Amino acid sequence: MKFLISGLGSIGRRHFRNLVALGETHITLHRTHLATLSDDELAGYPVETNLAAALAQHPDAVFITNPTALHMEVAIPAAEAGCHLFLEKPISHTLEGLDRLQAAVQKNNRQVLVGFQFRYHPGLRQVKAWLEMDAIGTPISARAHWGEYLPNWHPWEDYKQGYAARPDLGGGVVRTLTHPLDYLRWLLGEVSAVWALTSSTGLNMPVEDNAEIGLRFATGALGSVHLDYNQQPPTHTLEITGTRGRILWDNADGMARLYLHDHLGERYSPYYPMLPTKYTTNGDWLVVQPAAGFERNWMFMDQTRHFLSVLRGEAQPVCTLQDGIQALRLALSALESAQRGVLISL
Repeated sequence: MKFLISGLGSIGRRHFRNLVALGETHITLHRTHLATLSDDELAGYPVETNLAAALAQHPDAVFITNPTALHMEVAIPAAEAGCHLFLEKPISHTLEGLDRLQAAVQKNNRQVLVGFQFRYHPGLRQVKAWLEMDAIGTPISARAHWGEYLPNWHPWEDYKQGYAARPDLGGGVVRTLTHPLDYLRWLLGEVSAVWALTSSTGLNMPVEDNAEIGLRFATGALGSVHLDYNQQPPTHTLEITGTRGRILWDNADGMARLYLHDHLGERYSPYYPMLPTKYTTNGDWLVVQPAAGFERNWMFMDQTRHFLSVLRGEAQPVCTLQDGIQALRLALSALESAQRGVLISL
């Protein structure tokens, strides 16, 4: 298959390396040469600075990994040219142009995979399995907390010049760290209302660097999401409380933990055949850990393997264009709520 990667910042480089590691060699690079990383690893691969010229080579699929606000400038022409799309999250900074993108994808019968890689985390997949098993009964509430220190992300460049800090490139903590808005919807279903408060006092940037978001799910469950660019050391956790138990997940160790109100052995025994091979019990907690050696890029590699399966017609996208649109709607609703000081009904 022939691939085009549009945008060669850090995430574009990651997808490039993973494609190469999986044996793909027909890769063209569409770039502006504004990236601040060394070009050494890209040597020998063809480069186009003009999108029309790049698409004229008829790639089977395009990886859209340029800054958020520029996604549609590549995604729409690529879809209209008949390419499959890997579209990094968030899919855009506004809803403008998404109807045209959807029309092109549908007309050409193309596939779109959105790059929410946490859907491939083994711990979160275990959380989803427990919820589907009804292990904790009816979910009542959920809390996601994700705090990171933005200046540590790309130490080779001025963080205030990166996409995550610039409003013209679609930055801000709500759009950039939108993963929990996606995986909470993936785990607990559609959201019916959103409220939020944001601030930009931590790093003195023209975008929000701190957000508290409240969610009401269609099921009646309540959710809350904390996002910030200021926290050291970083923390990324999830907890879900149900009528019969509780689930915890921590990105630091990758582990998923299940607590049941009833005795663990008696209550959980029907599900033992469905468990991963590596799990332990700690009192009333059942703990499931990732495979030995698990590290962050495993999610991206599994995501790339899945995309290749989609392109071969062997699978359907686990994170569709519609999923990407819904996550963006949640992010934009949170920003609107913070600006207007009102609850946004969806």
